[in-house]
Amino acid sequence: MKNETSDLEFVVCINNVEYPASLERHKIYRVLPDEDAAREGDLRVIDESGEDYLYPASWFIAIALPQAIQESVRLAA
Repeated sequence: MKNETSDLEFVVCINNVEYPASLERHKIYRVLPDEDAAREGDLRVIDESGEDYLYPASWFIAIALPQAIQESVRLAA
C-alpha cells in the first residue's frame, strides 16, 4: 500500500520580491505536481492565500522533510 505522504514535495521560499503578501521568505511550502508548469520553469505552490498558484521555480529550494513532519503538514491542509 502506498503512503500518501511519500509523494509530497516541499520547498523553502528564497525570493518573494514580487509577491510579499503571498509568499514569505524562508517559509516551507507544499508543491503540487504540475508537469506543464515544470516544463516552463515554474512550481505550483500552495501560498499564503491557501490556494495554489504558479511561481518561478528559481524562487524556491527543494527540501526533504522527515515523515512525521510530512504527515503533520498533510493533516493540516
